Amino acid sequence: MESIGTSQIKKAIHHISESVFVGLCRKVGTSQMVAMKRDVVDILEMVEYYVKTSDYYIVMLSGSCREGFRLKESDIDSMFWPNNYRVIWDLSQSHYYNTQRQTLILCDCSDSPPGFTLLYLLSPSINRGILEACIRMKNSCYISSSKYRQKICSLSSSNETEHGPCVSGAYGTLEYDNAHCLSCDFWPPSASSWIERCHSWPQPHIVDDIVNNGCHFVAIGHKLGRHEDHEWRISFSLAEQKLVYAMNHCQFLTYCLLKLFLTEIINNGLDEDDKLLCSYHMKTVVFWVIQQNTLPHWRPLNLLGCFWVCFKLVLKWVYEGVCPNFFIPDNNMFLSKIHGYKQRQLFMRLYGLYEKGLAFLLQIPSIRSYIINVLHNPKVSICTDEHTLISEAEFDETLYNEIHCFDVLYKSDIQTCMRYLHTIEQMIGSPLLTQYQVIMLQILTASLLKDTALILRMETFTCKNKLKYRADKISCHMLKVAAKFGFITDMLFIAMYYFETRRYRDALSITEMIKGKLAQPYLMYESKVDTKMYTEAVGGQSWCTKMRKAVAWDIRLYSGIHYISELVSEQQSALRKKKTILYIPSFILLYMLEVLCYRHVDTMRVQTALDDLQTLVHYDQGQLIDLRHRDISWQILGICQQLTGNHQTALY
Repeated sequence: MESIGTSQIKKAIHHISESVFVGLCRKVGTSQMVAMKRDVVDILEMVEYYVKTSDYYIVMLSGSCREGFRLKESDIDSMFWPNNYRVIWDLSQSHYYNTQRQTLILCDCSDSPPGFTLLYLLSPSINRGILEACIRMKNSCYISSSKYRQKICSLSSSNETEHGPCVSGAYGTLEYDNAHCLSCDFWPPSASSWIERCHSWPQPHIVDDIVNNGCHFVAIGHKLGRHEDHEWRISFSLAEQKLVYAMNHCQFLTYCLLKLFLTEIINNGLDEDDKLLCSYHMKTVVFWVIQQNTLPHWRPLNLLGCFWVCFKLVLKWVYEGVCPNFFIPDNNMFLSKIHGYKQRQLFMRLYGLYEKGLAFLLQIPSIRSYIINVLHNPKVSICTDEHTLISEAEFDETLYNEIHCFDVLYKSDIQTCMRYLHTIEQMIGSPLLTQYQVIMLQILTASLLKDTALILRMETFTCKNKLKYRADKISCHMLKVAAKFGFITDMLFIAMYYFETRRYRDALSITEMIKGKLAQPYLMYESKVDTKMYTEAVGGQSWCTKMRKAVAWDIRLYSGIHYISELVSEQQSALRKKKTILYIPSFILLYMLEVLCYRHVDTMRVQTALDDLQTLVHYDQGQLIDLRHRDISWQILGICQQLTGNHQTALY
């Protein structure tokens, strides 16, 4: 009888595991969706890297966003490092570098805790920031991590603050951490034991890739080290990203469940200083459990069992006060924070959850309904086939959102634009590209063509007529090609260009065309869509066709590019607030262009266009104007009222 009861309990847990698996897939995506998110970010970074190899700074997206998470609590983590500086572990590695072009820095780990090091400047620095961070120590020139952080923070904007080794800030509700670090092409000797441990996971080619890409150093010392203010921490961010990519989807979702457990139970309601456990600890425990091969079957029906093994290891670590770094086990990541009274408190809290068993997962709001659903309906059938969990429209919505969010190549002049276009041209035919990377390159190309066209007009504005005429023909052609590759609303850039070059009737013909497309009931606008109508209208067609027929976004204007004179003051205002991008709802810009154009060709219709704009601004309930963009919408209404002579209303 006991064995029958145990069997039934196991069956029930497997059933709940499958339900939670489905819930997590709906929250963070199926394996296909997670792969797509990573591919989009990877190809953007690849383009940036090839273009900026000769530039001063290299940028790498890291953290949970790079891993494929898009959770509300996730922030954007980026790493920046000077390209002409390299850290080496011993002097024999210096012969790999041209010291005329690259400044070398030598590690000195002799007096630092495991995972930390002092950095000794081997040759004179040409970087003012690094030079000002140098101190005299041991009769040599060392780079102080605290002074380096201070220098970086002094160059940051007023709304950014120091957060550990990072500079933190926010774009609206989205928080970011920028870590300014130094790069090393060689694997740390202190992490050599990790290579020897990799028997079953990860695979040998991944191990080789990780080791060949070296590591980084972030500007923060060990709180219990003798040289806390001057030490640097060895960072394995790139290696960790590759390890997360090497997880199967059940392992990834176990990691996700641990993050939700941390955020929604352990750290819920705590001040920042009281949060003893962090997401990095959760990632570390998953790495250890996978590599120790304690769970041979990472499958949907074992998801809660996988979570439980990881949870018990966290409990053991907290009890012992030891959390071994995955790459350098001698580096105890609890040493400076989890000890004494706080350690005992945390252990008792975790042990209390342990005594409740898996039932404590009901305290996680994100997955509670999926557990209750099975408890109330034990015989309900759970389908874990990922291909049926997400509809075509939902997948498309996620894909377009990813593409739109990461379409952020910074273009300041024609030369930069051409370097980007040339790089994409060389990449586009590669058989190694995934289908998501191809569509991302297509959108990057469309954006580059738009920006190149407008920058070309700016740079040839004062040239002779013949050159201006040729530049105009090229710009018009680029804008039209961009519209064929991009979203519906990319056509608004053609309308703006026509208006600015006084082709008002041509601009109005474009706005009429856009109005017709935006009026379609199957339109996907800013991720709002009737999925049934969308699928009936464009289901099964190529992503390129869908974007051109059915997808629209708010317009993104860069502060350094001139679009139309009537928006210059708004761009300058954004720049004063240290915002390089100005967002305008597409419908607002559409009606604005109609008002501006009708002033020159049909004054009788100006008021109608102005009334349409005014009605939209006054009565929209967040459908066409996002709450974040209501201010700019009111500003544009005021600009149009002022231009049409209604100064009193504009002032109001």
